[in-house]
Parts: sequence; C-alpha cells; structure tokens
Amino acid sequence: MSHKGEDKNPRLKIWWVYMVRCADGTIYTGCTTDLRRRVRQHNGELRGGAKYTTSRRPVRLMGACQADDRSSAQSIEIKLKRLTRAEKLSWCESHRIANDA
Repeated sequence: MSHKGEDKNPRLKIWWVYMVRCADGTIYTGCTTDLRRRVRQHNGELRGGAKYTTSRRPVRLMGACQADDRSSAQSIEIKLKRLTRAEKLSWCESHRIANDA
C-alpha cells in the first residue's frame, strides 16, 4: 500500500533539476519531481520551501532539465552548483521552459 502522494512505481517519476532567480538576483539550484509545486513552495505559497529562498522571495524559474532518477538529478544539481554565475546563466538560457511551472 502506498502512502498519500507516493507514486506506486517510483521508476515512473520524472525528476527535474532547476534553477530559480531570487529577488536579490542570486540563483538557487535544486531538484524535484514536481516543478510547479516546488516553485510555489519557494515563493511561500505552499509549505516546504528552502530556507535559502525564504528571505529572497519572490523567485522565478529560470531553467530546468529532466533526469532519469533521483541519483542522476542530484549529480546534475551538484555539478550545476559548482558553475560560475555566468555559466549558470548560460545553462538557464539553454534550458528554458515555460514559466508557468
């Protein structure tokens, strides 16, 4: 029996790695299975946003890419966090998605 909110088959989950621009201009990188929910969390519309973005609202989704699984998503996230600001902005340009997430 699965818990509320859990997928019955975790292999079917789509993982996303994303970057948001905070109100102060900084860039936050994370991973999630639900981009829309996560951006809403970062903006304080839902509980559960990152402590970092709490004082830097609103945030705006800049770019995202899909990953095969959580491990892959976290590996990509770590690599992206090591990029310079200019490299992060370039990555966002090449990974733009509709901003209604």
